[in-house]
Amino acid sequence: MTVNLAAAASFLATHGRVLDRRRFELLFGEGEGDAEAVLSAVAAYRNADGGYGWGLEPDLRAPESQPGGALHAFEVFEDIAPKTTPLSLELCDWLESVSLPGGGLPFAFPVADRAGNAPFWTDADPTKFSLQSTAFVASTALRVAAHDKAVAEHPWLTAAVSTCLDAISRVEEQPHAIELSFAIRFLDAAHATRPEADELLDHLGKFLPPDGILHVAGGGEDEVLRPLDFSPIPGPSRKVLDPAAIAAELERLESQQLEDGGWTVDFGSFSPAASLEWRGYATVRAISVLRANS
Repeated sequence: MTVNLAAAASFLATHGRVLDRRRFELLFGEGEGDAEAVLSAVAAYRNADGGYGWGLEPDLRAPESQPGGALHAFEVFEDIAPKTTPLSLELCDWLESVSLPGGGLPFAFPVADRAGNAPFWTDADPTKFSLQSTAFVASTALRVAAHDKAVAEHPWLTAAVSTCLDAISRVEEQPHAIELSFAIRFLDAAHATRPEADELLDHLGKFLPPDGILHVAGGGEDEVLRPLDFSPIPGPSRKVLDPAAIAAELERLESQQLEDGGWTVDFGSFSPAASLEWRGYATVRAISVLRANS
C-alpha cells in the first residue's frame, strides 16, 4: 500500500469528524490510537435507549435511533478488537426491542424532523422487513461477534441471521445493487458459523455481472457499485468475483486519493454537512480496505 497516510491525516484534521479522526488514529496511528477515545467519540451519537442516531449515518441527521446508526456503531466496535465494550451488548438489546417478528429490521424508523435527511430514509415503511438494513447491521455485528462473546450469543443476532438467510434463499429476481452488496457481505460474515451461506453466495453470485459493476437504480446517472463494494476484504465472497476485477479495483481505489489527502464518494448527499462527513468516512474506509488487501 503506497497511499500517503500523512496527507490523509491532514485531510481528516482539516475536515473530518472527531469520530473519523479517532478511528484513523486507532487503525493507523502505529500504537498511538486509543480505543477508549474512539468509544467516547461514537458515544456522542448514542441515545438512552442504547441505539444510535444524530447523524452517525451522515444522510440521516435526525436524533432518533436507527438501523443505519447501528451499522456504523458496530463498525467502531469491530475497530477496537480484541477489546470489547458493554455498548455492543446494549445495542443488541435495542435491536431486539425494535425488531420485527423474527428478528428482521425495517429500512428505517420514523423521525420527527425530516430536515437534512435523505428521502429514502424518511419515506421508509417502519412495518416492512428490509433485507438491506437487516443484512448490513447483522453482517457487522457478526464481525464484532468474532471477538465479543456477548454479541455472538445474543438472541437478536441469532434471529436476525436466520431471517437474512431465509430471505436470501428466496431471492429470485435481480435485487437492488445496494441490497445485493449488503446481502453478499452478510453471507461473507456468516460463512464461518452458518454452512448454508456458501451455497447462498453462489445463488447471489448469479446476479453479479462478470466485472462486478452494477448501476444503482434511483441514484445518479453514473452511480455504480464496484467489486470492492460487494467484497471489501478477502473472504468467501471473493469466489463470486473475478480476481482480475478485484486487483484492478484495488489499484483504482489507491489512485483515488485526492490532492488534499482524502477520498470522496460518487453519490449525492442531502446536506452540506453530510457531503463532507462522507469524505471523512470514505477516507478511513479506503485505507482500511487497502490495508486489508495488502
